[in-house]
Amino acid sequence: MADGVPDTETAILDAALAEVLAHGIRRTTASDIARRCGIARQTLYRYWPDAQAVFAALVTRELVAALPAEAGESADLDGLVALLVETADRVRRLPLVDRLRDTDPELFARYILDRLGTSQRAIHAETARRIAAGQRAGFVRTGGPLQLAAMVLLIVQSAVQSAPLVAEWLPEDAWRTELAHALRGYLAPAAEEQR
Repeated sequence: MADGVPDTETAILDAALAEVLAHGIRRTTASDIARRCGIARQTLYRYWPDAQAVFAALVTRELVAALPAEAGESADLDGLVALLVETADRVRRLPLVDRLRDTDPELFARYILDRLGTSQRAIHAETARRIAAGQRAGFVRTGGPLQLAAMVLLIVQSAVQSAPLVAEWLPEDAWRTELAHALRGYLAPAAEEQR
């Protein structure tokens, strides 16, 4: 960025976000994004081959931005669980997630049921790293960090995706509390490990 002006790639993703929030993915074209961005469609194609690639980059950007940027290592299990719940809550509250859930559920489902996206891989890697650190410190149970992180990803992803379905039973504060209990119970060392 020069003089506070965003680079073209960022401007395109910002325009794509605005279009998707306004119209949903299915009703947003490369031409719509380029027009909102104030560039020629051919300029957009220098960065991404089509609108679907722009959408994939947008989802990755938004989800990875929800990861804690400056969070240090957790000192205990409560700190790790609080970090995981806070991250999940940030993802749950992303306007893009709400819009995809409401207007493009088949795309939303693709990343839940059919394939791992770049953002899920980044979240998994960061979670595995934090779990391994917790194991070294003795406050996370034994087990392969990659496997434990995969299950944490599944638990959190399900909680984020399905939160609106159970909102009458789990309003926002209760959702956070119950997700924390689920994660704490899953990650806590067994009694014999604590001796």
